Amino acid sequence: MNIRKILVALFFASAMSAPSFAHQTQQTAPAPGSPAATITIPGDQLPPPPQKFGGKIEREATKSTPYWPSRVVPPKGAPNVLLIITDDAGYGVAGTFGGVIPTPALDRIANSGLRYTNFHSTALCSPTRAALITGRNHHSAGYGVVAEQATGYPGYDSIITKDKATIGRILTDNGYHTAWFGKNHNTPEYQASQAGPFDQWPTGMGFEYFYGFMGGDTNQWEPGNLVRNTTPIYPYVGKPGWNLMTAMADEAIEYMNRINALSPEQPFFIKFAPGATHAPHHPTKEWVDKISAMHLFDDGWNKLRDTIFANQKRLGVLPQNAKLTPWPKDQIKEWDQLNADEKKLFIRQADVFAAFVAVPITRSAGLSRRSKTWASSTTRSSSTSAATMAPAPKAR
Repeated sequence: MNIRKILVALFFASAMSAPSFAHQTQQTAPAPGSPAATITIPGDQLPPPPQKFGGKIEREATKSTPYWPSRVVPPKGAPNVLLIITDDAGYGVAGTFGGVIPTPALDRIANSGLRYTNFHSTALCSPTRAALITGRNHHSAGYGVVAEQATGYPGYDSIITKDKATIGRILTDNGYHTAWFGKNHNTPEYQASQAGPFDQWPTGMGFEYFYGFMGGDTNQWEPGNLVRNTTPIYPYVGKPGWNLMTAMADEAIEYMNRINALSPEQPFFIKFAPGATHAPHHPTKEWVDKISAMHLFDDGWNKLRDTIFANQKRLGVLPQNAKLTPWPKDQIKEWDQLNADEKKLFIRQADVFAAFVAVPITRSAGLSRRSKTWASSTTRSSSTSAATMAPAPKAR
């Protein structure tokens, strides 16, 4: 999975790095030593060193003074962070980037953010995700290849060592709620069973909560590799029409509802990683019918290629002097060379793919709106939404 092929909900740089947290330790009310006391740490040492006992111990309890360690919290105004990453979605797929598949929810998000046009690429799934959650070169994080092809050599063993802490670990230790929903392709294949060990699972890499599937792909109707934290679950049993994308979004919203109700002052970091558009393509029939009715692909792939290329130049996400590479005639037929049945088949495949694009983008945009609402209701500085894509003049 290519980083240039992802739709990312990118967040404020301040939320990612240790220097964003207060450089001076800040005690906040209630008084230090009380059970509800909190503290904001510099973040230069994680986990933070044990706090000194500030009470008094005498021979008699009545003459002693208790002192609870302060709970670590982020600095006041720390934002919510929502990171959305789709799978195997090409640079020209979404309408927001020049594609023909309408993505109005993404367009609305783009209008308030930035569109990046030079994102680093590893061209594979596990390496991309390892680099993204650690902020390091994928070889440094043990993922020179996908997890299933790991070897026993440095940079290729599919092990993210503890000194390559994930963003989940860093933010959890700084007082954030952290959760991971969806695809996890960063657990060694030989440790992905119920035998564990679980230190390379999301909950072992610093994320407090995990609801998703293990490995590179899954059935969206009956995912046999779906887990909550480290426990296999089968929520589709006895529920015809159950769909993972819908269930995953509902789970994420329920999680945000829960933590916002219990600790509204505490910000969250959520990684939301749907299986789309990695195979198998399993959108709901409703979305397939919607896309089919638009006849987006009836003119064939040659004209579609030219249209997307022109759209991207117009948006400014491609240089104006860019040129299309020659059509690989020795490998792929020209559209006009296909018979009627072949055209019908390929149009249907494209419709199903496009529907699988539309579903996660629509559901992810709903998460973004929710995170903004909660940020406003708890007076935090700003909830970060899926702000990778913006009007062309703002492209970086």
